[in-house]
Amino acid sequence: MSRAALLVLADGRFPAGGHAHSGGAEPAVTAGRITDAATLETFCRGRLHTAGLVAAGLAAAAAAGHDPLLLDDAADARTPVPALRQVARRLGRQMMRAARATWPSAALDALAAARPRGAHQPVVLGLAARSAGLAPLDAAHAVAYESISGPAGAAVRLLSLDPFDATAVLARLAADVDRVAQQGVDAAERVLAEGTDALPAASAPLLDITAQQHAAWPVRLFAS
Repeated sequence: MSRAALLVLADGRFPAGGHAHSGGAEPAVTAGRITDAATLETFCRGRLHTAGLVAAGLAAAAAAGHDPLLLDDAADARTPVPALRQVARRLGRQMMRAARATWPSAALDALAAARPRGAHQPVVLGLAARSAGLAPLDAAHAVAYESISGPAGAAVRLLSLDPFDATAVLARLAADVDRVAQQGVDAAERVLAEGTDALPAASAPLLDITAQQHAAWPVRLFAS
């Protein structure tokens, strides 16, 4: 296992397409729910403990070697909104391209062949982590952090928010990221005995609703 590989995977410059997505921050800014660092922190905490937790469980399970096709079906079941399913698969397809170029493996090739239109991004990230020799907890940390770093970066652009303030939000949520990552791993460890129903299925209805609305906007800065 290489901690440097985790840094590569979690680096915002890793070419997995996340920079084009706001994680729901764009419609939240437009609706006035994110206006400053304090409201950004509230938004990110909520997203981390819902969408971030679900992603952490899926990524940890994939990194642990569980069947990625079953995990992809489980991700679909936890993503009721068509717009978010499309986004997750689009990001998964881009993550797959980057991962196969960086850490080639038969497992990544097999998933790419089985899901040519893209598997859900957390599943691909978890499989990429496994191909890089990383542990399930590493995969869970990477995807949990990504669930808040995307909206924080988007808020800087959308609000001209001070980047130092946005980074301070991420730092204040570090302990929450650790807890969510561990919860994801704990759930993934039960998959062998209980199946994918053991994975988190936390919901965020407002994120779902605004994501579907955002997909229909004629003009937007971010893809989602």
